[in-house]
Amino acid sequence: MLCQPKLDFVLLFVESPQKSQEFYTHLLQQSPVESSSTFVMFALANGVMLGLWSRYTAQPAVTSLPGAMEISFNYEDIDGLYQSWLDLGIQMAQPPTEMEHGRTFVALDPDGHRIRINRLKEEV
Repeated sequence: MLCQPKLDFVLLFVESPQKSQEFYTHLLQQSPVESSSTFVMFALANGVMLGLWSRYTAQPAVTSLPGAMEISFNYEDIDGLYQSWLDLGIQMAQPPTEMEHGRTFVALDPDGHRIRINRLKEEV
C-alpha cells in the first residue's frame, strides 16, 4: 500500500549559512534550533523545519541556482509586513499585489531565494 508522505522540511542551499542565519533570525523573529558552519535549522510554528545548507558541502553537489522555487508564508497584514521588511533593508522582487489567489508580495533572501507572503482570498 502506498502512503502519502507529509511535507515537514524545506531545505535551501545557501552561500553562507551564518549570513543566512542572521537574515532568517530577523525575518522569522526566532533563533535556530541547530547551527553550525555548514548548516542551520529553524523550527517553524506549524511544525515544518527550514534548513539552510552550504551549497559547497551539500551532497550530492548542488547544480541549481536560487530563485527556481519559493517558500511561502500566510500572513494577514501584507502591507504592514512589506513595509517593516523594507525598513529592515530586505530586497523585494514584487511589491504588494492583488492576484487571483489573494494579496501577495515577494522578498528575496541574501542568496536570491524567493519568499512569498500571502493573504489568501476567502472562498465565498
